[in-house]
Amino acid sequence: MLDQIGTIVLVAAVIVNIGALAAAICGGWPQRFLLLATGGLWSGLAVMLAGSGALLSAALGPVPPVGVLVIVPLLAAGLAAASWPAFRATLLGLPTGLLIGLNTIRVLGFFFLLLAAAGRLAGPFPYSAGWGDVITGGLALPVIAYMARRPGERIVPQIWNCFGTLDLFAAVTLGATSAQGTPLEIFHTGVPGPLPVQNLPWSLIPTVLVPFYLILHGTIFAQLRRRPAIA
Repeated sequence: MLDQIGTIVLVAAVIVNIGALAAAICGGWPQRFLLLATGGLWSGLAVMLAGSGALLSAALGPVPPVGVLVIVPLLAAGLAAASWPAFRATLLGLPTGLLIGLNTIRVLGFFFLLLAAAGRLAGPFPYSAGWGDVITGGLALPVIAYMARRPGERIVPQIWNCFGTLDLFAAVTLGATSAQGTPLEIFHTGVPGPLPVQNLPWSLIPTVLVPFYLILHGTIFAQLRRRPAIA
């Protein structure tokens, strides 16, 4: 039952995130279609790889396949932002409030806590990832409200932004070091079988949602740096 609910919720989260960004892009349908197509193709690739069992493969040696799917979108977005002025301008032109607000979806991190309660996850990973996401998502709307009252404020939203970013990096690190039978395994949790995030539907979290939110956090950081400070 938990997997069925997770499938519905996580697919909806992916659709809402990509759709909201596409709707917010300043420009015509070509730019919006490009984002929708890119997001859809990447999500489809992630689902296909997880469904085929490729995320369980040890072919990459010490590098977990899930980790590759986290890193590739980040590198692609970073290179595009550095070398493509139009892409960089599009990111910086997105509403900061929307980018922060989309993080409210991260309260779904409580699924990690449910998986731990069901005995499918153990060690520090589910609690760091779960509570970190719940805190980040729960504070997103208060941060937006605070910024609305103080338009030039940068410190509070940057603190929130740094916390949300570190939460994701911590989750990726703890997940990689909790994966059973890999060279990176540090935490021997005693839970049999692969981590749930290596299989559908939970694999959508590290392969699609984590890089998506890391790109959002990078964009928010750049936008806040450009905001005029409070006089």
